[in-house]
Amino acid sequence: YYFDVERCKHCPLKEGCYKEGAKSKSYSVKIKSDIHLEQMAFMETEEYQELMYERYKIEAKNAELKQNYGYGKASGGGLNSMKLQAAVTIFLSNIQRIFKLSENPWDKCAQNSEKTDLSTE
Repeated sequence: YYFDVERCKHCPLKEGCYKEGAKSKSYSVKIKSDIHLEQMAFMETEEYQELMYERYKIEAKNAELKQNYGYGKASGGGLNSMKLQAAVTIFLSNIQRIFKLSENPWDKCAQNSEKTDLSTE
């Protein structure tokens, strides 16, 4: 709403509302849609708080994929190419994490290959 400044100059409630020398005076009220009100109500629930508590883990993984593995930019065109890039990138990330978490992955790989002898006699 826009008000006539001449009326504001003579208003008894102008203190805190009207600033001397202003050329226009407006007052705005935000009208929120039903969807927005539903979202605001959902944000007050315990379920939302639990989801937000877990979100940082997901965001950290997404940031790692984007920064360290080039997942932020598509390397090919088309949906199939993007699906393939996603699968390969996530697979690579998970394999590197498995190796990082194991104490000495190369020793374990060597031990496993000795135990499973695939040669035929």
